[in-house]
Amino acid sequence: MEQEEKNVAKPRKIWDNALRAVKGENTMQVVENFTAEMTLVAEGLCEDHGRLRKAVEDMESEQDRLRQKTASEQEALENALRAERAEMEEKLTALSRRVDALEKREKQLLAEQEHIKGKKARIPGAMMKQIILLAGIVCGSWVIVSLLHFFKP
Repeated sequence: MEQEEKNVAKPRKIWDNALRAVKGENTMQVVENFTAEMTLVAEGLCEDHGRLRKAVEDMESEQDRLRQKTASEQEALENALRAERAEMEEKLTALSRRVDALEKREKQLLAEQEHIKGKKARIPGAMMKQIILLAGIVCGSWVIVSLLHFFKP
């Protein structure tokens, strides 16, 4: 019987050794190590997720701040442009009045010139200066009108 027990114990021992090789001697310890490592990884991922969420929130708030700043700067520029346009229109109106006055004056002077006795009408030096001034005002008005058309929305 002792021989039979030895014969039965040998396969049993081989089986136990094979199971230990496959299972490992400390299966519970391996499971605990794995669980601890996965818990550590999960905690790290949670912390990373929290930092990323905070970074996204910070970026969103910065983007909102920049959007508001851009909107206020755009509004300020539009207001400045409106004010500049109004000022240019006032100047253009004043220049138009001056040009009209100079044209009337020119017509008066031309009429006076035609009444000169038998002489051919000549343009005196003072009249030439006024005509040059008138041409300068007309050119200046043209430049201002061109600028107003350029800035027109």
